[in-house]
Amino acid sequence: MSTCATASRDLSEPLAGTAATASTWLLVEQPGPWGTEALTASRLDPAVGRALERAAEGTGVRVALIRRPGRHADLHTGARHRVFVAHTRPGRSWIRTTALDDPARLLGLDFAALGAGDPGGLTLRPQTPHEPHDPAAWEEYTGDPLVLVCTNGKRDRCCALLGRPLAGELAASGVHGTWEITHIGGHRFSPTLVVLPHGYAYGRATAQGVKDVIEALRHGRVVTDGCRGRSTWERPGQAAELAIRELTGEDGADALTVVVRTEREARVWSVTVAHRDGRVWQVSVAQLAAAPPRPESCGFPLGSPARMEVVGIRTAQRPAHGVRAMAAGRL
Repeated sequence: MSTCATASRDLSEPLAGTAATASTWLLVEQPGPWGTEALTASRLDPAVGRALERAAEGTGVRVALIRRPGRHADLHTGARHRVFVAHTRPGRSWIRTTALDDPARLLGLDFAALGAGDPGGLTLRPQTPHEPHDPAAWEEYTGDPLVLVCTNGKRDRCCALLGRPLAGELAASGVHGTWEITHIGGHRFSPTLVVLPHGYAYGRATAQGVKDVIEALRHGRVVTDGCRGRSTWERPGQAAELAIRELTGEDGADALTVVVRTEREARVWSVTVAHRDGRVWQVSVAQLAAAPPRPESCGFPLGSPARMEVVGIRTAQRPAHGVRAMAAGRL
């Protein structure tokens, strides 16, 4: 059976620079079936799903539904929802968690603050008109990295055919931070996943490969094999960071920071990659059309999805003050 993932793999389509962009993730547990647009097509109140989408727009926060791997009873009454908020910026990454009876309380969050990495945005809408907002309901999450495997078969069949078995295998083998997630883009790279709080996304994943990623992150290191990029950065920045890691062999998760700006023309970017030791590189990244045509998703017509290609790297001799501060984690 031909799938978009088979076509992408057969064409050796590059993974770098294809991760979803989000500085902060808001994950809401919702068991049961998910539709194509899961926030408004699941057992979550669609009005709440739409409101969360609107509240997050333009803030850097990405909202998604999650569930534990395995059979999913249609639990739409009386269930508590585990919620995670994870910020992904190097040197400032964190996860907070809580459990709620009513996800509508999440509309009390300050999404702009959370997108900027400020945990002070963790407030909850009061349950009664006279109840104060409650920031104390959130706890610091100290478990293993969260492994979020895309499994929404209504969005693309590859996510169900390839993602659900991977999520099940990881959970059965003791990877306790494993969850299924609704949509993180790039169906054709299935099975695909994102690891939080660092925000690194991976494609064409295997169970052993994921375990290697988790073990490395426990020690503050990044596995670049199969890596699509860090969601903190825009896609040109994702490609630039991975190129510098390949060039230098640097695997420290928080060693590099990225600033992206448009260069001479559309679809060309100049990316500054700064190392915490003071080294700086200027990376030129171009957006090209993938060839030959291939389906971007199962059931879609053949197309030429955009890909990010690093076309130049040079060492910056005298980093500006702002870049030095950025590399030191002060910006």
